[in-house]
Amino acid sequence: MAEHETQGGATRRQATLPDEQGRFGEYGGQYLPPQLEEPFAEIVRAYHEIENDAAFIAELRYLRTHFQGRPTPVYHARTLSLENGGAQIYLKREDLNHTGAHKLNHCMGEGLLAKYMGKKKLIAETGAGQHGVALATAAAHFGLECEIHMGEVDIEKQAPNVSRMKLLGATVVPVSHGLRTLKEAVDSAFEAYLADYDRSIYCIGSVVGPHPFPLMVRDFQRVVGIEAREQFAEMTGNLPDVVEACVGGGSNAIGIFTAFLDDPVELVGVEPLGRGEAVGDHAATMTYGREGIIHGFKCYLLQNEDGSPAPVYSCASGLDYPGVGPEHSYLKDAGRVDYVTASDDDARDAFFKLSRLEGLIPALESAHAVAHALVKAREMKTGTVLVNLSGRGDKDLDYVIEHWGTGEPGDD
Repeated sequence: MAEHETQGGATRRQATLPDEQGRFGEYGGQYLPPQLEEPFAEIVRAYHEIENDAAFIAELRYLRTHFQGRPTPVYHARTLSLENGGAQIYLKREDLNHTGAHKLNHCMGEGLLAKYMGKKKLIAETGAGQHGVALATAAAHFGLECEIHMGEVDIEKQAPNVSRMKLLGATVVPVSHGLRTLKEAVDSAFEAYLADYDRSIYCIGSVVGPHPFPLMVRDFQRVVGIEAREQFAEMTGNLPDVVEACVGGGSNAIGIFTAFLDDPVELVGVEPLGRGEAVGDHAATMTYGREGIIHGFKCYLLQNEDGSPAPVYSCASGLDYPGVGPEHSYLKDAGRVDYVTASDDDARDAFFKLSRLEGLIPALESAHAVAHALVKAREMKTGTVLVNLSGRGDKDLDYVIEHWGTGEPGDD
């Protein structure tokens, strides 16, 4: 949004990305059933009306400060850095954002847009539950109905977030078909929106989906990178050498990367390798995928031989999606971002290490980025690595303790 470009030290959004059809090079666009073409055109028109509207921007800024608790700080993980050896590691503390993750940045924007459009209901999918909680929070704040679709596997893994959504007044719709995880939740939410688009808006939970959502969610998330860039420079007098973030759909990563795209800073997106390289054992889309279409847009996609989306897996429910944001696909082809992997075991070790050494319990999604940052810092030996700590791990405690214990020797 234009509000972000007014703040010093941030890069300007490239006006050509995406183009008017919502394409980032070959990726993105709209692949919609005919009955959804006009509803999505309505969302495009409304977003372009408000993105430079002073009153809308002022209200969103007020909410970010007085409701969300922004800006979130950058923190020097000194003990972790010393224990690890090598470059110094810093964390952008999105875990301190209200509701516990970066997701509220775009959910408050989407909720405000829904009010502007006169909609009465927010519909969305969720995997780890952080988007669902954030959207239920936005709906409660703006006085809107809320319907969250969630795979049964993720409902079981993320019970605390399911309870939060219900406490906030949302209806949680269990999804029982297929693998019963994030992809199926997206399918289900799209079907619900198709049946009720006159009074509803589908609030996609990442920088994925048909245009304008990759653009719109990115713009609402840009605040993360703008804050981090200014804060890091104020703390150290320099920019970080490396910026890392986990990548599922890719909203937290795009949020922090965009502020550094024009800087001499290495950008690293960390995908989930899960249990290994076999199909169905990971969700490393950028590493093993190829160009394809899913949920109304084109991107890198993990596919079966017939071109259908392949089964995916990660211990982090928010990362187990076979596609990825179209802008990430573009940045991979352009060579601007390096996309790497971290396994379940890597994420587990980073989860316990950050908890024990810094008193910070990360989301399993964020632990993937921390895991690779530890490796990167040791390789660098000197310099700085800034990690987007996209969420906190209270939602994951039951899963972690059930599968890995409390991290004590022999406790697994």
